[in-house]
Amino acid sequence: MRRALCGSVLGLFLLAFAAPASEASGLPVVYNGLTGYAHVSSTASPPGANDWSCKPSAAHPRPVILVHGTFADMSDSWQALSPLLYDNGYCVFALNYGSYAGSGALGIYGVGEIAHSAQQLASFVDRVLAATGASKVDLVGHSQGGMMPRYYVRFLAGAAKVHALVGLAPSNHGTTLDGLFTLASYFPGADAFVGALCPTCEEQIAGSAFLTHLNSGGETVPGVSYTVIQSRNDEVVTPYTSAFLSGPSVTNITLQNQCPLDQGEHLSMPYDHIADADVLNALDPAHPVAAACTPVAPVVGG
Repeated sequence: MRRALCGSVLGLFLLAFAAPASEASGLPVVYNGLTGYAHVSSTASPPGANDWSCKPSAAHPRPVILVHGTFADMSDSWQALSPLLYDNGYCVFALNYGSYAGSGALGIYGVGEIAHSAQQLASFVDRVLAATGASKVDLVGHSQGGMMPRYYVRFLAGAAKVHALVGLAPSNHGTTLDGLFTLASYFPGADAFVGALCPTCEEQIAGSAFLTHLNSGGETVPGVSYTVIQSRNDEVVTPYTSAFLSGPSVTNITLQNQCPLDQGEHLSMPYDHIADADVLNALDPAHPVAAACTPVAPVVGG
């Protein structure tokens, strides 16, 4: 009952705060989680992604790889950011990772052991670099997808191949088991994978041996730029501040510090137009774009 209610509340929430599709020329950018998560195929590349003939431009010399989160896939996670990056001149790539015990056949990814998922990411990065001729990539990940690449960067020699890691509500310091059940409730059938069929769920519980190992001895690696974008409303990664990193070359952003009226939460982060503007700025800080933030009305007589 609780999980069904969470899913219903999220649906109403996304409907109430969904932004309209972008009217700019190029691929449609739909800032609407209801549309984004209602995809046809979990293995379909999101719009603008996985053109293996794409060659990075001088303006954007690094391809961007999009990394989904737990229980999600590349299609449902990136219906906004993938076309947005494509329209802004980036070579964009996305992958599915972390199938476990046949979960991929059910369209459920990001549930396998994180170390193995990081190896899958490593292979995908090598494939992207070989195809594009670039020397490094930028990574943008949601939830586990913002944390798992840190294992690749630190323990699988990824630092030499990654320029920037941008995390949307990343599970950098884990969450509670209740938070994982909440996340699973949003994906039909995913709750069955919590526990024995979801190794990453155990690894993402705050205080786990995996996270202790990942965060020990420093949370960042020299040479890589880190950006964390988070919402105070996050109901999965709790407390919301557990997403943030400490160390050099780290920028931690709280959406509501920019736009107090932003009501984005965990699952809607990839579809939040303010968060997506932050992604563009993290990837190209020399050419910042302004987030379309609704101003707070002044208090009369206050």
